[in-house]
Amino acid sequence: MTKKMNWLFGTLLGGAVLTSLLQTSLTTALPKIMTAMNLTATKAQWLTSAFSLTMGIMIPATAYIIKRYSIRKIFLTTMLLFTVGALIDALTQSFAVLLVGRVLQALGSGTILSLTQVVVLTRYPQERQGRVMGIFGLAAGAAPVISPTLTGLLVDHWGWRSIFLFTVVIALAIIMLALITVKSEKDDVKIKFDYWSFIWCSSGMSGILLSLGNLTSKNLLLIVVPLLLGVLCNFFFIRRQLRLPEPFLNIRVLKNRNTALATIISITMYAVMMGGSTLYPILIQTVMKKSAVVSGLAMLPGSVAMTLVSPLAGKLFDQYGISKLVTGGSLLMFISCLGVSFINSPQMLWLLIILYILRLIAVGCIMMTVVTWGMQKLDPDDVAHGTALLTSLRTVSGAVGAVIFTEIMSMVSHMAAQHTSANYPGMQAAFLAITFVALIQLIIALVFFRKGKMNEKQKSERIKNKNSVGSPKIAARS
Repeated sequence: MTKKMNWLFGTLLGGAVLTSLLQTSLTTALPKIMTAMNLTATKAQWLTSAFSLTMGIMIPATAYIIKRYSIRKIFLTTMLLFTVGALIDALTQSFAVLLVGRVLQALGSGTILSLTQVVVLTRYPQERQGRVMGIFGLAAGAAPVISPTLTGLLVDHWGWRSIFLFTVVIALAIIMLALITVKSEKDDVKIKFDYWSFIWCSSGMSGILLSLGNLTSKNLLLIVVPLLLGVLCNFFFIRRQLRLPEPFLNIRVLKNRNTALATIISITMYAVMMGGSTLYPILIQTVMKKSAVVSGLAMLPGSVAMTLVSPLAGKLFDQYGISKLVTGGSLLMFISCLGVSFINSPQMLWLLIILYILRLIAVGCIMMTVVTWGMQKLDPDDVAHGTALLTSLRTVSGAVGAVIFTEIMSMVSHMAAQHTSANYPGMQAAFLAITFVALIQLIIALVFFRKGKMNEKQKSERIKNKNSVGSPKIAARS
């Protein structure tokens, strides 16, 4: 590939890594923030769930944004939003304002992640996409799970606000680099923004997550009413997309079998991944009574494993296909989640570390390879819609998983011991629930993903694409 293309991808990757780091960085800092602001675990988890929800609302709009504006304008604007949000959180004394800052960060993060995927899937030849998306997987997958280690060190030495100050400095450096490396390759295209679609979509997702966030409420209306409104709004959104000649988000891409299966696997995996990512630091710090540094270091081996596995998984996908990666990764995820449900002592921290390594190897095998596989059969014009739809659904799934599993942990912990928001029985119950979702993913992988290597037709297509390396645009359409 040209040097210009590599610089563009490198800059976008830098933004994606940074924004992904901050997506889950607060999981390690939550206990400290809970103490500093006198928050319950249920209330504090909204700092991560609100981030995921906002991404889920914003990502459907990225298909429109990518068609409407140049890459340069999109990237610089979203990075500035992200930076402002981080600066607000570094300075605020209020939980409400802290939440606003997280929303601004998510507005930038969701757009940058989708933009980077679209660039890879439309500008690199198909036989290179697995490898490049494997590298991108370090941002979408490894970065959020490396962040607890970095966060633990920052929190114990300089306090939780240092997370955001550190982010602001790096974000400003990336913006300066983007001013040099990210050029405007097209003029803005005037396309009408479908406000009704955006309203129905955002309202639907917000209603469902709000309902789940009120699961422990004694007022049944706070659960039922938002849920019904959310389902109704999503129904209107889907109906509108099927009727529009130029849909806001083309959900018809799910008619493609690969895209539909990739979306389902991504949804289940994100629910498991984000639910566990929220609970792991609480288990280590609050239940096992370890420091934030110990919490971060306990997660470090898993993070290193994923950093190594993700690019390798991309190469294996280019050579052998998706089947073994998804089935093997799903099996490792199931074993990891089931194992954590048996942990009941601080002396079992070593086992938790091993299970965390298995967990992140699984994520590295599946995360970006299944996205690449799911998008390769789409028309280039539909790739933005496909990645936006998949990323949006899996992000909301992650937010829903974090809410539900945290609620299960809190409810069971409270029943087992009064005035306790987290203990071993609560954690065991939550991870049993996570294990059930992981089992569903494993069954889907075993039933619907074909075994074996690529067939001859696939091999011939790869050879044909390889001969078109000089023309990424042509290769992307093959």
